[in-house]
Amino acid sequence: MRLAVIPARGGSKRIPRKNIRPFAGLPVIAHTLVAARAAQVFDHVLVSSEDEEILAVAEQYGGEALRRPPALADDHTGTLPVIRHAVLWAEAQGWPVAAACCLYPAAPLLRAADIRRAWEILAAGDCDFCFSATSFPYPVHRALLPEGSGVRMLFPEYFSARSQDLPEVIHDAGQFYWGTTRAWKEQERLFTDRARPLMLPRERVQDIDTEEDWRRAEILWRILSERPA
Repeated sequence: MRLAVIPARGGSKRIPRKNIRPFAGLPVIAHTLVAARAAQVFDHVLVSSEDEEILAVAEQYGGEALRRPPALADDHTGTLPVIRHAVLWAEAQGWPVAAACCLYPAAPLLRAADIRRAWEILAAGDCDFCFSATSFPYPVHRALLPEGSGVRMLFPEYFSARSQDLPEVIHDAGQFYWGTTRAWKEQERLFTDRARPLMLPRERVQDIDTEEDWRRAEILWRILSERPA
């Protein structure tokens, strides 16, 4: 069986109550739950949280509540141990978990078709993880770091390099991570030669950590929702 796990703790600091804040008429986590159900690849969709309000909202939109231990709900706990906890819990219920997918709760641009495509890549058997990714809009080799009242180049050796001569660099799109049960349980590192990126166009990617991010995600959502399918 295949498991979806949505890690949705209640202690968001930069955007308080982010995971259930309204986005385009729904709690933002509802968009992830809708996409997970529409993908039609999961036997169970768990929402892992220590927050009763978040769990209640999740159940309202088709998620299954998994009460997370407080030790896995602080500001320093990463994604890997949370998904491992969910996989071990599912196995304790007698569910034969073959693969699990972490879906982030504040990812309203997530699409069911992308979840399915990533599952097909993982199911091919030549990787441990498949994750959403996109390209940087500007060459990172020419990145600047504010320093005092000025700036300095992170990679000054590329000052004279033409952008077309620099390699394309990609980054995690922060929407989903498919992984084998073994990889999640053994806490394998995510970004290695055993991980495959599913590339998404930049207009369908927006990490939401600040109010500016939230506003930009709303703009992108409106534009994309008006575009013919």
